[in-house]
Parts: sequence; structure tokens; C-alpha cells
Amino acid sequence: MSLENSSPAAGLGPREQSSILEQVKTRFREIAEREGMLNVEISVLAKPLTPEEAIGTPGRRDYPIIIGKERVIEASVLGSKGHAFTDSPRDFLGTLGDVLKLDLDTNQSRAVFIATLNAALRSLGMVGGTVHCKDEDPEKCAGEIAEIVSEKHGKTKVGLIGLNPAIAERLTETFGSDRVFITDLNPDNIGARRFGVEIWDGSHRTADLVEAADVIILTGTTLVNDTFDAILGLVRDHGKDYLVYGVTTAGVSELLGFERICPYGRDG
Repeated sequence: MSLENSSPAAGLGPREQSSILEQVKTRFREIAEREGMLNVEISVLAKPLTPEEAIGTPGRRDYPIIIGKERVIEASVLGSKGHAFTDSPRDFLGTLGDVLKLDLDTNQSRAVFIATLNAALRSLGMVGGTVHCKDEDPEKCAGEIAEIVSEKHGKTKVGLIGLNPAIAERLTETFGSDRVFITDLNPDNIGARRFGVEIWDGSHRTADLVEAADVIILTGTTLVNDTFDAILGLVRDHGKDYLVYGVTTAGVSELLGFERICPYGRDG
């Protein structure tokens, strides 16, 4: 999961602000109106979780949430919970209508909106896996992602957008370090070699990754850091296969039909 930035990654090209999330907001509003949720007082509390609350105690300690680069916020809607990763956690208490009025122009507001979307759609039974997996599940998840990509695409070239260390390690074990490409926005990672792969700067080399890889795997946190639209545009322009992973993208994937992989996401 990559470190969030409050603005689109440079080098990805100009675009309209948050067009994917604006589409989602429109559909979300329609659902809320249809279900009568706008007229009901709904408590939406988004709170930053500690690493232990969010991910438990996995054996490896190099996940961004554990080393302090990200946090998970948790929204609660009608007793159901939804998570979103962000580097800009904030508390929020209000109604679903209040969330739908947020301008999606900062990491904070996008994270609150997405966590709330996940919780609300979970409460309606429209989506599952809206709460992050814990303990050793992230490691098992990484193995399954590599296996699924291998079964579907064979010995392919894989691009990972957002350094998730467990997924990166399993991809290099499965496909070889010369067939895996990784970008991230965390300056502590950029230029370093992890599992035999140099980590490229996602602000400038996302297009290089998309050109080099046959299959793109991107973290749902790109929705929060406002890079998802530009990345998706590059992927589609180059005709590459892709999938998104993680709890952050649960609701968006359901509403827009993105292929999502999150084998150990929990139902909140």
C-alpha cells in the first residue's frame, strides 16, 4: 500500500478532479435516497485505528501501517463497518447526508467518504470484505494473489503499484525479480531494492511500469491519494489487464464493476 499524497502524482497527466469518485458519489446518493438513508439519522464515526486494531500482529513488521506511514480509518453505518487506508486520518461524526456533501478534494475527505461508502454498502448487503484482514492473513493473501495471477496469465510480467511488501515478495518468488515492476510514493522506498526489484518513483514512472508490465496490480489506496483515475487511464490506453486489491476499494469496485481481489477481507 503506497504512501498517500494530497495531490495527483506528477507525470500522470492532467485530468478532471476525482472523476471516478464523483461517479461513485452520484450512484451512492441514488442508493441512499432509494433506501431512505438520507432522511434517517445515521451515526458515521470515522476513527484512526492503531496498527494492532487494523492488522493484528502479523509475523513480518514492514507493512506501511506498522512502520507509521499509513493508518486505517473505520466508519460505522447502521452497525456495519468499513475501512479505508490513508496517511491523513481524521475523526468525522455526522450523517450519511453530511458525508455525501463532502468535497472530495483532500486525502482526509476522500478517506472518510470511501470508508463510509464501504460501511453503508455492507449494511445493505451489497458488498463484503470491508474490514481489513489480520495477523497472518495478509501473508496468505499475498500468496493467493500471486497464485491467481499465475493461473490466469502464466509466466507474465507484473506491475505492482503501491509497495505491499508481502505481495511484492510473493510476486518475485512466483515470476522472478526481472519480471516484476514496482512503484511507490513513499520517499523512503523510492530507489531502494526490495526482493531484487528497484522501487520506482510513482510520481514519475507509473507510465514506465504500465508499459513494461502485462498485468497491473494496484492498491485501492490510490483512490484516496487521488491517483487512481490517471493510473486507470494509462492502463486502459495501453490495453493492459489489471486488478485492484484491498478493502479500500470494496464499495467502488462493486458500484463500477472493477475486478477486485481481497481473499481475506472480513465482513464488518
